Amino acid sequence: MSSLDHLVLATPDLAATVNEVARLTGTRPVPGGVHQGLGTRNFLLGLGEGGYLEIVGPDPEQPAPDRWRPFGIDTLTEARLVTWAVRTEDIDGAVAASREAGYDPGEPWEMSRQTPDGATLSWRLTLDREGRHRGPVPFLIAWGSTPHPSANLPLVPLVGLEAVHPHPESVEGPIAAFGAKLPVKAGNRPSLAATLFGETGLVVLH
Repeated sequence: MSSLDHLVLATPDLAATVNEVARLTGTRPVPGGVHQGLGTRNFLLGLGEGGYLEIVGPDPEQPAPDRWRPFGIDTLTEARLVTWAVRTEDIDGAVAASREAGYDPGEPWEMSRQTPDGATLSWRLTLDREGRHRGPVPFLIAWGSTPHPSANLPLVPLVGLEAVHPHPESVEGPIAAFGAKLPVKAGNRPSLAATLFGETGLVVLH
């Protein structure tokens, strides 16, 4: 069984969204690092049980990238919970198992980011190189020997995660192929909703 690694809250205005998440939860996200060449940076909050929330948006200190920023950031008009990742120790084996189960997540590739203290974190993932998000269908991620980013983060526990899709059966198979579980309801457009237990009470991020 794969476990949730992180949720991705993408935004066109990183500072504003960090402030809003801090206001809603009563806990301020901390700087995660810079994705050099992609034109993005992120802030993080712990969700408990080794998971975390990634708030990712344009990095004002980087020039605009030659291609689109990941997660559809350049087309967003407001913050949106766009996708989620499941963690695996053996990403090649997980990809092979998923293909055998009928869903091809794509070939794993390497990414990295620089943390505020100058360290470099590296990982492999199956998110495609254009950064297109799959909504309710997660991507795989493996951290290898890199320390996991959830360590020592301020904590806002994740209470629940659910999805909406016009055709739930079309995404339930790919989710199950990863060995993951996610409730999927029928609705007009694909979306994710995470319920957090903040200092102010329950908070829902869409």
